[in-house]
Amino acid sequence: VEDITSPFLVVGAALTGVLTVSLVEALHRTRLVKADAAIGLVFPVLFSIGVILIARYAGNVHLDIDAVLLGELAFAPFNRFVVAGYDLGPISFYVMGGILLLNILFIALFYKELKLASFDAGLAAAIGFSPTLIHYALMTQVSLTAVGAFDAVGSILVVALMVAPPAAAYLLTDRLSRMLLISAGVGIASAIGGYWTANLFDVNIAGSMASMAGLIFLLVYLTAPGRGLIAVARRNLHQRWEFAQRMLAVHLLHHQGLPEAQQECHVHSVHEHLNWEQEFARRVARLAEKEGLIYQERGLLLLTGKGRDLAEEAMLY
Repeated sequence: VEDITSPFLVVGAALTGVLTVSLVEALHRTRLVKADAAIGLVFPVLFSIGVILIARYAGNVHLDIDAVLLGELAFAPFNRFVVAGYDLGPISFYVMGGILLLNILFIALFYKELKLASFDAGLAAAIGFSPTLIHYALMTQVSLTAVGAFDAVGSILVVALMVAPPAAAYLLTDRLSRMLLISAGVGIASAIGGYWTANLFDVNIAGSMASMAGLIFLLVYLTAPGRGLIAVARRNLHQRWEFAQRMLAVHLLHHQGLPEAQQECHVHSVHEHLNWEQEFARRVARLAEKEGLIYQERGLLLLTGKGRDLAEEAMLY
């Protein structure tokens, strides 16, 4: 192919991507190497072949490193699609628009099959689907999308928008359909926010969009309601205090009403028998009393009916 705008380049690159995935999985299925090792073996070989082919047959072609890695969206409108003397707009608009429509059509037609083959390949095979065929059809679409986007925006933005939006969506929902919509929304927000940030600070657009995608993911990672770092930390803290109250209730159940209760259950000495810090024991006792699990009588910590039920329930485990 002598024309760098030829669609055969996109098709050939997409097929090479599928070949790469196929070789990695074939090597991994031998069980002689792990998945990451298989990737490390296949990628350098194919990359080396590509370098040799460029040096042999395209030595005079100018490849700008910044454009390849970072991409330059500001230059995309200058590569025009001209038919019979009529300027129809940027080529990348038609390429990516066509790939977008193809992806939407592919997902709409095969959503159930893709979902089943991705999450339960055994069941998919049992009811007559071919998980392997569905998998490679999906990989073909991914490869075609990556190649088309790579030509317009560079590798960094392609990787950023293929990883950050889905990862953020995964932290926000467990429903696949909702995850797809949230992922698309995060990608759109990253593109718009990144563009205006680049415009404001006069920096690279693709790099700014990738940074915005990373910032959105970081925000979701910290604040996601169920899986965010803050939510997990709060849940762990709550479980710590809840477990401590259970331990206190079990301890009191074992010693309440016995001669040693004066030492084992006294508010000033119970921390020694549970091997706790005194201040920690006081906080646990206050929380347990607030929850109606214990009450104090002449300095002794005594179980309420609710506390006894909790201790007996804990003993069952």
